[in-house]
Parts: sequence; structure tokens; C-alpha cells
Amino acid sequence: MPRASKGFVVDQAAQALGARSSECFHWATPQGAELDLLVVRGNRRIGVEVKCTEAPQVTKSMEFAMKDLGLDKLWVVHQGRDRFTMRPGIEALPIAELTSLAGALGR
Repeated sequence: MPRASKGFVVDQAAQALGARSSECFHWATPQGAELDLLVVRGNRRIGVEVKCTEAPQVTKSMEFAMKDLGLDKLWVVHQGRDRFTMRPGIEALPIAELTSLAGALGR
């Protein structure tokens, strides 16, 4: 399967979430932690990180984002086939299942 560009996957994730452009952000710290997509709607905060691997692992950036941003959920979109919990609040999601993000923001 050809690899999709990170920007394309971020756009598709935002679309699957039903997020408006005014709700979508890229987050980064001066120390180097970053998050590909932060979606904020009301009190809900959802993160999306794109990894070009079949077996993503929790990174320090993910841990910082969870804590500093108070994320409700962090989805790690990857090239593999399996969906799995990486740790509480962080779930690995195959790119083929992006549509399952629908409804994650609520209304």
C-alpha cells in the first residue's frame, strides 16, 4: 500500500471528525514536543498524531500533549492493520479506519 502524506492524513482525520478549520490546530513546544492535529470543540480536546509505521509506540511528545493539553483522547493513525490501546487515552488507529473517528467530538 502506498504511504499517504502526513498532511493528507491530518486533513482526512479532521474531515472524519467533522471538525471545522477554526477548531483545528498544530501544537508544538519550544522543547520539541508536537502534535499533528489538535481539535478543540467546546470542552472536548482530541489529538491526532500520524506515524508512518505499522507498529507505533507512545512517545514523550504524546505524553506531554496528553498532560499539557488535557486531551480527552489521542488517536495515533498508522500504516498497520491493527487497532489497539497503547495506554489509557491513547489509541492506535489504522489509516484504513479513519472514518471511525466520526462522532468523537460530539455535537
